[in-house]
Amino acid sequence: MGVYDHSSNALDWPFFEDHHRALAADLDAWAVKHLSHVPHDAASVDDTCRHLVRELGAAGWLRYGVGGKAHGGHGDAIDTRAVCLLRETLAKHSGLADFALAMQGLGSGAISLAGTDEQKQRYLPRVANGTAIAAFALSEPEAGSDVAAMALAARDDGDAYVLDGEKTWISNGGIADFYVVFARTGEAPGARGITAFIVDADTPGLTTAERIDVIAPHPLARLKFESARVPKRQMLGAPAEGFKLAMRTLDIFRTSVAAASLGFARRAMHEALSRASSRRMFGQTLGDFQLTQAKLAQMALTIDSAALLVYRAAWLRDQGKSVTREAAMAKWHASEGAQQVIDAAVQIWGGKGVQSGVTVEQLYREIRALRIYEGATEVQQLIVGRDLLKAYQASLQETSQ
Repeated sequence: MGVYDHSSNALDWPFFEDHHRALAADLDAWAVKHLSHVPHDAASVDDTCRHLVRELGAAGWLRYGVGGKAHGGHGDAIDTRAVCLLRETLAKHSGLADFALAMQGLGSGAISLAGTDEQKQRYLPRVANGTAIAAFALSEPEAGSDVAAMALAARDDGDAYVLDGEKTWISNGGIADFYVVFARTGEAPGARGITAFIVDADTPGLTTAERIDVIAPHPLARLKFESARVPKRQMLGAPAEGFKLAMRTLDIFRTSVAAASLGFARRAMHEALSRASSRRMFGQTLGDFQLTQAKLAQMALTIDSAALLVYRAAWLRDQGKSVTREAAMAKWHASEGAQQVIDAAVQIWGGKGVQSGVTVEQLYREIRALRIYEGATEVQQLIVGRDLLKAYQASLQETSQ
């Protein structure tokens, strides 16, 4: 059974082209057929993710997160609107399927942006067809939002760099075939002394030090590097340019986090409408009460405003514009708004809404992390505020000349 799409008119917005509308419809039909029985328990999460990556790859959906037709991608550049539609649609059906697709894109995005032809040919086709699992290794125990505090060291040693230190909160940690790792090479202090590397999972000295369990199970781990030798040919981009590359990668996929939040919120609205229409009490349905109608109206307002911000940012990026502020706004509003929408859906479901395994209960666990990862809400607020001040100060300089 499909999910009622109360927002189908959103695809009529001028942000989209006909191929985007066809993509959303095709994926929704595929998801109904293939994702109706995806398990979400911690015991099976590794195998389930491997299976989902293979399925998404075989169906061609992973190609949209890879840049370059010559390397397995759907287009010459990553279509941000397509990636957002993919994540929104998958999130409506399965949080784990959304995670599997997103991590393939994020884990290989830096290769699409800055890889050599040899690197792209070696890794990207396998990412696109689902035969290799990618991961993005940026966060550390003392360097989450503050990336410049990174301590993982990469020491130049002849034909290789030797990596020592840790990464943590790494999605796909423990099951990835390779990691895009950001390490301190020390050319300058802070963010200016960081370089990116592609590190194969079987590299001697790289181990999974700890698996991390979270409220919405997915593969997550702390990685340890002990004299791990990484050939210089595995350097990604130029030395000391790793921080910029990480931010460019996140700029692509931060908007898609907002889209996933939107998908979770849309599914919560579907579940709330279903419950409000069928649950009888005091001689009428729950939906007949004005309090319920007001709650549903607020949910709809939150969803539509989030959708406008998400696809404004995606459209602007596809036009070649900088979207630092717009992506931050979208991620901030959509993730916080989805939390409110899902909470309201749980309330409408009443006691059953907190029963383990019920859809709204699963959504409640799924959404919480999105307000933190790829830049917590507080970080997005800082980004927006700083960008506003920067733009204002630039306008003052222009008028004074």
